[in-house]
Amino acid sequence: MATAYDVPADKLLPRLAEELRKIETIKAPKWAAFVKTGRHREKSPMNDDWWSVRSAAVLRKVYIEGPIGTTRIAEAFGGKADRGSKPNKAVRGSRSIARHTIQQLEKSQLIQKDKDGGRVVTGKGRKLVDSVSTEVMKGLAAGNPELTKYL
Repeated sequence: MATAYDVPADKLLPRLAEELRKIETIKAPKWAAFVKTGRHREKSPMNDDWWSVRSAAVLRKVYIEGPIGTTRIAEAFGGKADRGSKPNKAVRGSRSIARHTIQQLEKSQLIQKDKDGGRVVTGKGRKLVDSVSTEVMKGLAAGNPELTKYL
């Protein structure tokens, strides 16, 4: 069985977002169509379904780096802010988006609060990520026989 560690994120996230779209508790808020994802961005996301992709990315991030909190998730989705003639500087992404995605993933019982702080993946969340990772790995292995050692 493959895990999120074995599969490239760019292959895993679209498929995981597809699975998260099926869960009723993970829906974009009304304000999601008008919001920027951080101070370092000039415009809102072009992808209409960016919320499910972000939720999948947060779930993967909690899976790999957990226990992790909203501030560290916001830092992971941050970037460099253009400050005009001054040098660019690193800034966090939106903590509101991080907080809302975490709350929705908790409601879906995919992550839970850790006793020492932060969030960790539940058994249900681990099962979802591992099953999607295995599907993606099988698809990749069909094109590359060397990858079958991970299955």
